[in-house]
Amino acid sequence: MGNRRRVTERPKTRPAVIGGMIAVVVVGAGAGAYALYDGGAAADDGTRASDQKAKVKTGPLSPAEVTTTARAFLTAWQSRKVDRAAAATDDASAARSLLTGYTKDARIKDVTLTPDKPTGDKVPFSVKGTVSYKGTDKPLAYDSALTVVRRAADGKPLVDWHAAVVHPDLRDGDTLATGAAGTPPVKALDRDGGELTTKKYASVGPILDGLREKYGKKAGGKAGIELRVVRGKSAEAKDLSDKTLLELSEGTPGTVKTTLDPALQAAAERQVAKKARSSVAVVRVSTGEILAAANASPGFNTAFQGSLAPGSTMKVITSSLLIEKGLASADKKHPCPKYFTYGHWKFQNDDKFQIKDGTFKASFARSCNTAFISQAPELENDDLTKEAQQVYGLGLNNWAIGVPSFDGAVPVQSAAQMGASLIGQGGVRMNPLNMASVSATVKAGTFHQPYLVSPDVDGRKLAKAARTMPAGTLSQLRELMAYTAAYGTAAEAMSGVGGDVGAKTGSAEVDGQKKPNGWFTAYRGDLAAAGVVQQGGHGGSTAGPIVAALLKAGG
Repeated sequence: MGNRRRVTERPKTRPAVIGGMIAVVVVGAGAGAYALYDGGAAADDGTRASDQKAKVKTGPLSPAEVTTTARAFLTAWQSRKVDRAAAATDDASAARSLLTGYTKDARIKDVTLTPDKPTGDKVPFSVKGTVSYKGTDKPLAYDSALTVVRRAADGKPLVDWHAAVVHPDLRDGDTLATGAAGTPPVKALDRDGGELTTKKYASVGPILDGLREKYGKKAGGKAGIELRVVRGKSAEAKDLSDKTLLELSEGTPGTVKTTLDPALQAAAERQVAKKARSSVAVVRVSTGEILAAANASPGFNTAFQGSLAPGSTMKVITSSLLIEKGLASADKKHPCPKYFTYGHWKFQNDDKFQIKDGTFKASFARSCNTAFISQAPELENDDLTKEAQQVYGLGLNNWAIGVPSFDGAVPVQSAAQMGASLIGQGGVRMNPLNMASVSATVKAGTFHQPYLVSPDVDGRKLAKAARTMPAGTLSQLRELMAYTAAYGTAAEAMSGVGGDVGAKTGSAEVDGQKKPNGWFTAYRGDLAAAGVVQQGGHGGSTAGPIVAALLKAGG
């Protein structure tokens, strides 16, 4: 704005334009002053308008601000005015890069963006366009949404930028690309030769993505033309595979055979559909073949890639450690007090129960926390880590199952955290596949790395355990799990599961959750299975019925 100036004559009817502002003369008291509009402030107090500090707008956004901001962004994007669209966001650099790639790399043209009715600060919108590549065109349509926020520095409403604004399957750091698929498609088969599809088995989407990523180029297929999500290196996207959004022309798939059993996979899908946030995995004890894996939330393969505290199912591993070191024996007396303090933490049992003059078998069957933590002073900080790695093959990051997986983690900890790790809390992390493998190791007497694709397909080496547990330890551990399946916390779920069985329940407390995650791991004959129900409560009544049903289904 220019300096304010004195008016000495009557103004003309047309207002003057000064510095982009509309100035209207106000006549009064023998003197005139400019009143500035279009975002300006009146300057009639003898000071420069530029000296006045602009008042930063705060508080909730008005409906008009939300609508106007959203329309400005969407209009600019639709008009391919990338710089203008990016400037309407709170991260112009990231927005400019992705919106530029939307046209240049994803080859999407003739875009129409139609906003829907806002809900508070969120504005849903539909996207229609055409993907065009070397003379091949195909229509594209999907729904997305944006959120409008107020910038703290100046109160300006802007689009809260995330890659998901451009497409809901994008994570920050991902990009879109259209072209010859980097990886040919695969036709995945179950162990009997039937095709695995998401229509038949809702949970296999991430498995199919992983198989394509791993074996697409090795299985003899030919890549087609497609629009796909190319995953970036962000923490949010690192465990996800690239994803096909639209096929412009089909490739020729190669064939990959898996170890999945069609009847068990179908049964697993039915079981997880009954419990929200549930996951389960089933393995063959004698070989490590993965026979089934299912998740109630099919977008992420928690069964293979989850990283969750396993709660008291970890006591299977801890028990083998204590028995090996002579700190516990199945039929010998073992302390189970209400409380035990270690590392300045006061640990307690569920409902503060205690077992007076009880055996270690009784403590295991009832899942007494203090029976295990009371032995922490006798252990070295790395004892549990070594037991998990050397006997159960966990936590070495070397499983090669055929698709992405997490091998479990049992970090070396000290003081209270070490005590907590003995009962599956602290820094210990597992998933259903890990815990199914733990039960399989107990039943088989040795670790067999789980696998979904035979190593004969690509010559990869399966992980091995450094040692097996002593025969005396193994027989006692089987006795503990069998007793728990018959008389302990697993008895209700395992009722009616006949044969040579063993089981262990678990509940894992998680910060911010009202209910713990419920865990269950068990074996029957040549099958071992484990499951988790997040925020479900006690494992015996949540994950237990899922696992038991699959052990029955497997004969």
